[in-house]
Amino acid sequence: MPDKIDIPDPPANDDIPEEIEEDGMILNGTDTANHVYAAPPPRIAARFWRPSTNRRRSSATSSRRNSMSSTHSHTSARSLHGGCQSNHVAQHLRRASIIESRKARLADRAAHAEQVRLRAALAKAAPRASNSEERALAAQKARERHLAQVAAACAEEVKRAKKVAEDMKERKAAEEKRYRLEMEEKLAEAEKRRLLYNRTWRRPRTSSSPSKKPTEVTRVLTSDAAAKRIQAAWRTKRRRNILDEFSALNLSIDPVAETSFEAMGQFIAEDRVLSATGRVLRLLNLLDDVDATSSQTSIRTFLSAYLVLGHPAEVLSSKDGDQEKDLITKAKELVISFEALLTKAMASQRYSLDLTQLETLSFANTAYNTAFNDWKARDASILIETMVASFVNLDAIWQSVKDYTDGEVANDYREGIRDNQVLLLSRIKKLAGPDRATMLIKKAIRESRRSRPRRRPVGDVRPRPALEGSPASSEETAVESSTSVTPVQDSEATPEGQEAAALAKIFSILPDNRILVHELAIDKEFRIDNSPHSNLRNAVNREICESMRRGFENGEGDAWTVAMADNIRAKLLKLLKPGNSLHTLISETLDTDFVSRQCAQGVFSYEKFFTFMANILPKLCAPVRDEQVKTLAEDMETPGSVSEMIDKLFRLLHVIDLLSLDYSNFLLMNAAPTLIKQSAGYEQRMFAQDLDAGRITLARTKRWWNDAAVNVITESDRRDPLHRPTTQKIYARGLVDLAIATATLQENDLPETLNLDRARIIRIRAESARIATIAAIFLNAKNLLKRDVRSQWKPEASRMWDALKTGFLDPDESLSARLLSIIESGHPMPASTRSQLANTITRLLQQAERGRLTDPLIKVLFQRLKTHAFNRLSASSSGERVRFASTASEGLASSGMAEFVPQVSEIVDTLGKMGEVDQKAHGIWYEQIAKEFEDMGQDVDE
Repeated sequence: MPDKIDIPDPPANDDIPEEIEEDGMILNGTDTANHVYAAPPPRIAARFWRPSTNRRRSSATSSRRNSMSSTHSHTSARSLHGGCQSNHVAQHLRRASIIESRKARLADRAAHAEQVRLRAALAKAAPRASNSEERALAAQKARERHLAQVAAACAEEVKRAKKVAEDMKERKAAEEKRYRLEMEEKLAEAEKRRLLYNRTWRRPRTSSSPSKKPTEVTRVLTSDAAAKRIQAAWRTKRRRNILDEFSALNLSIDPVAETSFEAMGQFIAEDRVLSATGRVLRLLNLLDDVDATSSQTSIRTFLSAYLVLGHPAEVLSSKDGDQEKDLITKAKELVISFEALLTKAMASQRYSLDLTQLETLSFANTAYNTAFNDWKARDASILIETMVASFVNLDAIWQSVKDYTDGEVANDYREGIRDNQVLLLSRIKKLAGPDRATMLIKKAIRESRRSRPRRRPVGDVRPRPALEGSPASSEETAVESSTSVTPVQDSEATPEGQEAAALAKIFSILPDNRILVHELAIDKEFRIDNSPHSNLRNAVNREICESMRRGFENGEGDAWTVAMADNIRAKLLKLLKPGNSLHTLISETLDTDFVSRQCAQGVFSYEKFFTFMANILPKLCAPVRDEQVKTLAEDMETPGSVSEMIDKLFRLLHVIDLLSLDYSNFLLMNAAPTLIKQSAGYEQRMFAQDLDAGRITLARTKRWWNDAAVNVITESDRRDPLHRPTTQKIYARGLVDLAIATATLQENDLPETLNLDRARIIRIRAESARIATIAAIFLNAKNLLKRDVRSQWKPEASRMWDALKTGFLDPDESLSARLLSIIESGHPMPASTRSQLANTITRLLQQAERGRLTDPLIKVLFQRLKTHAFNRLSASSSGERVRFASTASEGLASSGMAEFVPQVSEIVDTLGKMGEVDQKAHGIWYEQIAKEFEDMGQDVDE
C-alpha cells in the first residue's frame, strides 16, 4: 500500500475542464490540481480504494463525453495547444449542441410515434378475421386431420379383423370337414365291425374252470316282489312291441315327402297304420278310448301332421295364410317332439318314457289339434259358402227362365240347373249336415230374392243420353252380350226371337239405367263388376257346352257349329264400328250362310277357326287382358279331341264376355261425368213417372218419415221443449233407424225413395249386428280376464269379423267354439272362465241370429252405435262434422268399440253419400211429406 495518493495532473487546456464522476460527485479539475492528501490508515485505504463493481457505465449515445460539444471542446483544445478561450463561449456552445441534439432526438421520436400511430390506425381500420373464427377453423382442420387418422387406423383394424375372421372361418371349416371325415370313417369302421360280428359264427359257451370267488348267498324273493318283477317285464315287453310295431311303418317326415300324396293318403288310411298309431298314442296318453269315433278322428288328425309337413301344397289351399303358417309350425313341433320321445324310449333298455318329454308332447298335441280344427272349420266354411253361392246363382237362373215354356233352350236350362243343384245340395249336406245345409240354402235364397232389383216393365225403353253419338253403331247394345246359343235351322227364330231377347236381357252384364246412374252418383269410380255375373254366365256357358257335346254325340254337330259361330260373331261385332276392317273380316269369316255351307260340305275346321280367333282377340282386348288372351291363344293352337275342342270353346266364350265387360266399363268411364251431372234430375224424372203411372206410392215413405219425426220430436222435447228439430235431423234419424237395425229388412219397412239402396241397407244392418256382437263378446272376455276394457284386440277382431261374414247361424255350435278359440289363442284362460265365456258367446250369437238383442250389454252397444252414426249424419255445419269425425276414435273407444273404427267410419260414409244422393233426387217429395206432417201436428194442437 503506498504512503500517499497521487492525483493526476489536469490537462494543458484549462479552459474546458473535464468532469470526473466519482461516487456521485462532479470534481472540477481546477479545484483538485496539485493536491496531495495524507495516506489514510491501511485498513481504511483498503476499504476506500477497492474497485467498485456497481459503477455506472456510460452509454455511447447519452454520454457527454461522446457528444458533439465534448468532441468539439477536445478538438479545439488540441488545435490551440492550450490557447485561451472563454469558458462562457464554450459552455454556451456545449449547451447549444446539447439542445440541438435533444431537439433532433425529440423530432426523431415524434416521427417514430407518428409512424406507430399511423400503423396502428391502419391495422385497426383493416378488416381482419375474429380470433374465435380463426380458432374454430384451426380446430376444424385439426379435427378433420384427427378423424382422417382415426379412419385410417380403423380401416386398418377392420381389414386386419376381417383377415383374422376369414382365417378363423377357413380354419373352422377345415376342422369341421376333418371331423366329419373322421366321424364318417369311424362310423364306417363300426358298421364293418358290426357286419363282421353278425356274420361270424360264435361258438357256444362251454364249461370252464370256475374262478375262485366267494360263495354267493341266494336271495329268496317274496310273492309280491316276484309279481312286481313279472309285471315290470311284461310292461317293458308290451312297450317294446308297440314301439317296434310303429317303427316298422317307417313313418317319418323324409319318407312321407318322398312318397306321392295319393300313395301316402292310401297308406295312412290302412287299418294296420291306424291300429299301430292308436296303440302308440294310447301308450303316450294322447288318446282316450271313451268313443271309438272320436278316437279314429284323433288318430287321423295326428297322422295329418305328417301330410301337412310332407305335402303342404296338396293339403293346404294356400301356404301364405296366417292360419296355414300357424298350422305348419304346430305340426312341426308335434312331429319333432313325438320322434324325439320315441328315439329316446327305444334307446333305453327298458323302453321307459321321459315325463318331461311326455308333457311337452301333450302340449304340442293340444296346440296342433286346436290349430287343425280352426283351419278345418274355416276351410270347410269357405267351401260351403262357395257352394251355397253357386246354388243361389243357379236359383237366380231358374227364377229367370222358369216362366218360359217354349223352346229347347229353356228346357236345357231347367234340366241343367236341377242337376247341378242336386249335386251341390248333396255336397253341402255332406260337409255341413242335412239340417244346417237346408237352413243355409233357405236363408241365402231368401236374401238373394229380396235383394234382387225389380224387373223393368215391358216397353220401358229408357234412353242412354251419355252413350249417344258414340263411334260404335249402337253402344247400348255394345255393353250387352247375348249368351244364348241355340242349334236351330230357322234364322228367324234365333237372335230376333222373343226367347233369345229375353234371355239376353236376363244375362246382360249392364245393369238398369236408373241403377247405373244411382251407383255412379254414390261412387264416382263405380264400374260394372263381373263377379255377380261370372258364376251365372259361366254356368250358362258350361251348360251350353255340355249340350253341344251331347249334340255332337247325337250327330247334330253342324247345327251347333252354325249356332256357335253366329253367337260369337254377334258378340264380336258389338265391339266394333261398322266399316272397320276387323268388322268386315269377322262378318265375312263367321257369316252364318258361309259356315253352314262349309259344314254341309264337310270342310269346316275347328283348328282354323281357333287359329283365326287367336289372331283376332289380341287386336280387340284391352292391355290388361293381354296375358289372358295370350294364354288362351296358345291353348287354342294345340289340336285335340271333340271334348277338348268344346272346353276351348267354353274358355273362348268366357274371354269374349270379359272383353264385352271391359268395353262396357270403357264406355261407362267416358260417360260417367255426364251421367253424374244428370243423375239427380234423371232419378227425379223416373221416380215421378213411376208415381204418375201408379207403379209406386209414397205410403211407406210417409210412414217412415212420420216415425222418424215422432222419435226426434220426443227426444227433443225431453231435452228442450222450445227447440224444434230441423228437417235434416229428422231425415238422419230415419236413415239411421232404417240402416242400423237388428231385425231382417221387410218390404214394408223400406221407403220407395230408398228402394235402389236395398242391398246396401241389408249389408249395413248385417255389419252393425256383427260390430255389436263382437264388441259384446270382447267386453265380457275382458271383464272375465280382468283386462282393461279400453285395450284393443285388433287381431282377434279381424278374425272374428271374417268368421261372422256368413251370419250367426250355428246349429252345431262350431262357430261358438271357433270364436272362443280365437280369443283363447291370444289370451289363455282357466277352464271355469272358458266355460262361462263359451256360454256367453253362444247366447249372444243366438240373439243376433234371431234379430232380438235382449242382452243388456249388446243392447247398450247397439244404441251407442246408432247414436254415434246419428250425431255424425245430423251435423248441420262443417265444424260439427269435423269435430265428430276427429273425435270418432275416442268416442268409439269409450263405448267399447275401439277395434271397429274403420268399419263404423265406412258405414257412416256410406250412409252420408246415400242420404246426399237421395235428398237431391227426392227432396221435393220429402218437403211435401214434412209439410203434411207439420200441418197435421198443428191440427192436433188446435
